[in-house]
Amino acid sequence: MCEKLEYEGKNIEEIIEKIENELNLKKEQIIITKIEEKGGLFKGKKVIAQIIKKDDLKNYIKEFFKNLEKYMSIQINCEIKEENNIYNVMLVSDNNAILIGKDGKNLDAIQTIIRTIIKRITNNVVSINVDASNYKAKKINNLEHEIKKIIDEVLKTKIDAKLDPMNSYERMIVHNYVSKYNKLITESIGEEPNRYIIIKYKED
Repeated sequence: MCEKLEYEGKNIEEIIEKIENELNLKKEQIIITKIEEKGGLFKGKKVIAQIIKKDDLKNYIKEFFKNLEKYMSIQINCEIKEENNIYNVMLVSDNNAILIGKDGKNLDAIQTIIRTIIKRITNNVVSINVDASNYKAKKINNLEHEIKKIIDEVLKTKIDAKLDPMNSYERMIVHNYVSKYNKLITESIGEEPNRYIIIKYKED
């Protein structure tokens, strides 16, 4: 489990200085998960901060996938890249079919579980994305390629296009991609898991 360390000081700058001196860590090597101010009219104000070492969080994520490896009876290699508190986890397995699942459902479920755990540990300060053998990256490229063809058709005919149902992640990609076109708008309709997007031509 990730150990949460608590520090207090007059301000967050003083706390960071304490951490740097006591733990020999730079600000970029820690995650501040909680900041509280205490004190009042008759007491001097102080700041209390909870922190986690980024290395500890990475090790926790790796341990999660080591345990998953046992449960799924497959080998899973885990590579983690972090930037601005966004953790991109790339998995490589000796059985990608099981790890990814039909239409990526196993991978989506794994990501949901680890996101929920990390959100609880870090108070939603950290974001985590999980991919396996670039499955999602390839899927995004294929999706954008298909959407580009539909966009060209809508721009040409000015007729709305109803897309197949998609998960929330895929819909976000479509919304973002279509938003680049001034003449088009998107609308999400329906309930999960059958929620879908309509790409509409926007009249002047």
